[in-house]
Amino acid sequence: MLFFYKETKARRLEADLSRPSDGPEAWKDLPEDQLFEPAGFSARQAESTGYSNYSYWGSTFRAFFKNRFAVVLLAALCAVVLFAFLQPLLPGQLDPNLCSVDPATGIQYRNLAPGENGFLWGTNSIGQDLWARIWAGTRTSLTIAFFVAMIEAAVGITAGVLWGYVRRLDFFFTELYNICDNIPSTILLILISYIARPSVPTLILGMSLTGWIGMARFIRNQVIMLRDRDYNLASRCIGTPTWRIIQRNLLPYLVSVVMLRMALTIPAAIGSEVFITYIGLGLSVELPSLGNLINDGRKVMMQAGLRYQLLYPTLILSFVTIAFYLIGNAFSDAADPKNHLE
Repeated sequence: MLFFYKETKARRLEADLSRPSDGPEAWKDLPEDQLFEPAGFSARQAESTGYSNYSYWGSTFRAFFKNRFAVVLLAALCAVVLFAFLQPLLPGQLDPNLCSVDPATGIQYRNLAPGENGFLWGTNSIGQDLWARIWAGTRTSLTIAFFVAMIEAAVGITAGVLWGYVRRLDFFFTELYNICDNIPSTILLILISYIARPSVPTLILGMSLTGWIGMARFIRNQVIMLRDRDYNLASRCIGTPTWRIIQRNLLPYLVSVVMLRMALTIPAAIGSEVFITYIGLGLSVELPSLGNLINDGRKVMMQAGLRYQLLYPTLILSFVTIAFYLIGNAFSDAADPKNHLE
């Protein structure tokens, strides 16, 4: 245990020069136990070495906003995501499951071309507005992807840090990883979708059940490389709590890799939803999703006049997945403390 002392009594005597009998050197004749008093131990002040105006998040955002292409792409992605969730609130929007009928003939508006009869992106084979269905499908797929990414990040980061830093847990997590890694995620997703009722929570559960294990191992490898560095050993020697070492010494170096993994998780989750719907085990047709729309467009892609039913959802899907990947890479580079040197 280390003890820190402060010269409070000595400085008070040195400052009190109003007594002529003492003089400025009187305090030197006092016993040592009267000159100093214990200051106590403070975990927060143990690592204080001086003032610095460095801000991790401030430096991260400054580095990110220097990348103009990533900033423009982020603005476009935010606009698309925001519009997808605000679209039902706009005036004149149709129900995505409404089968529109010609009032004059009573026949459904089947396979209308884009722009015909007021349908901006046309209709499908049963007269449903593709504009409304594509944005509704985008909302569904983004909701699934965001929840999967959040669950994988929360569980994966927690397990990965414990796996890498607490040596006693290494055997448990290693065996758990060996078991989960030998189960193909596609087979597990198909099995859960086949057993449970097709729904958004079912897909989220199936994708998150073992998806976190990859991020956990990735985080564990990073923690092992940082765990025994000199500054972490010094922190342990002066009594810094483990949670504070993880929070201040390890996590800032993991933000970049976490953001990259999450940027890859969101497109992967959307792709898994498209795949599971493509093989007929995804969401029901009453709940639009990009997987349902692409699956429906695939059936008519050989007809030249109906290829728009595959083109529009594919464009939205491609933009969202590519944008998340590129923005995640840019933010990952900006979050690396090694890039904060100016």
